[in-house]
Amino acid sequence: MTSYASATLSAEQPDTAQLAVADDLLTLLRDTTTEPRTDIQLEALTLAVAADLPVLLWGEPGIGKTAALNQLATALNLPLTTVIASVHEPSDFSGLPVVGDDPAVQGVPMAPPDWAVRLVRAGRGLLFLDELSTAPPAVQAALLRLVLERRIGALRLPPGVRIVAAANPRSSAADGWELSPPLANRFVHLQWTHDHDVVVRGLGGTWPRAALPRLDPERLREAVAFARRAVCAFLVARPGLVHRLPEGDSRRGGAWPSPRSWEATLRLLAFATAAGSPRDVLSLLVRGTVGDGPGLELLASLDRMDLPDPETLLADPAGAELPERGDLRQAVLDGVVDAVRKRPERARWDAAWALLVRAMETGAPDVVVVPATTLASLRRDDWDVPAAVERLAGAVSLSRRADEAARHAARTAGARR
Repeated sequence: MTSYASATLSAEQPDTAQLAVADDLLTLLRDTTTEPRTDIQLEALTLAVAADLPVLLWGEPGIGKTAALNQLATALNLPLTTVIASVHEPSDFSGLPVVGDDPAVQGVPMAPPDWAVRLVRAGRGLLFLDELSTAPPAVQAALLRLVLERRIGALRLPPGVRIVAAANPRSSAADGWELSPPLANRFVHLQWTHDHDVVVRGLGGTWPRAALPRLDPERLREAVAFARRAVCAFLVARPGLVHRLPEGDSRRGGAWPSPRSWEATLRLLAFATAAGSPRDVLSLLVRGTVGDGPGLELLASLDRMDLPDPETLLADPAGAELPERGDLRQAVLDGVVDAVRKRPERARWDAAWALLVRAMETGAPDVVVVPATTLASLRRDDWDVPAAVERLAGAVSLSRRADEAARHAARTAGARR
């Protein structure tokens, strides 16, 4: 007669075997690979991590922020430590007081949490502060020293530790809070969105490969000099943007300009220059550090830094090389006319006309309309009209007639409505 225990054991064995098969299936599902693929979000994240700046990923729930951090840690061979900020007390980041033998003499040290001790012992790692927007104000205040000074209690995180955080917009966060301005201003804010092709290919088993930017050792000094010159020149021209705290709590919880965030921008610009990063990657980083408005203005000023010197163009208008982009070509021509205005001489005035002719012959003629009109107003009574003006007259007249026709069509369409 079969005993009850034997029957029970016999019944359990098939279930155990099925669990083993289920584990094999789960292993196969987790078996994915990576491939080199252009992903500007991932490139921006890895560049900011290389620059040792705290990064905050903003995105809706389920968008893949946590998965991206896990993949980044694996690709960079960094141990990942995840801390859910909202489930911790302020003392977990500032340190727990530990009373010693003689507090009056030795004081009361602040003991760090175990995860901080493990990071210090490892000497390197990726600290992931998840669900940051659900952390209450008291916890956010405790995080200030961790994010900026990398201190937790009496410990200081080693240079090999990088900090990345993630947050959901308040509208989609569970009991979400706006980030405090002091905490928000310590991060590079990246808007994390999904790419349809990346998601589909990733679900098929192949995800983009995260890799640190390749910095050119020969360009390091040049990159630092360029970044300093670019940021300083921009702030000299736009002093009101050195520090501008936005109005409204929601905007203060994002990227905005301050001396601290401009210093981070300078660092990112140097890293992007040394790495030869694409313009759209730099755009994400700069706008995520000082905000969209100041960031776009800085990017526009970078374009102008590479423009040729007006005096060089006036010295040799026949050999001048003008930018291909229409907006940059317009800026160059405006600069040339402004240079003539500041030092009006007959030879310089003639050279400017020759340059306008070259611009018309090598690009769209409409960019010469405004500079030609302004340059004509600078003529002195004893200056003869150069022959180059005749070559421009047709293009200027045609452009003006086309503009007037477009305005008339717009007015007619508006009247019909």
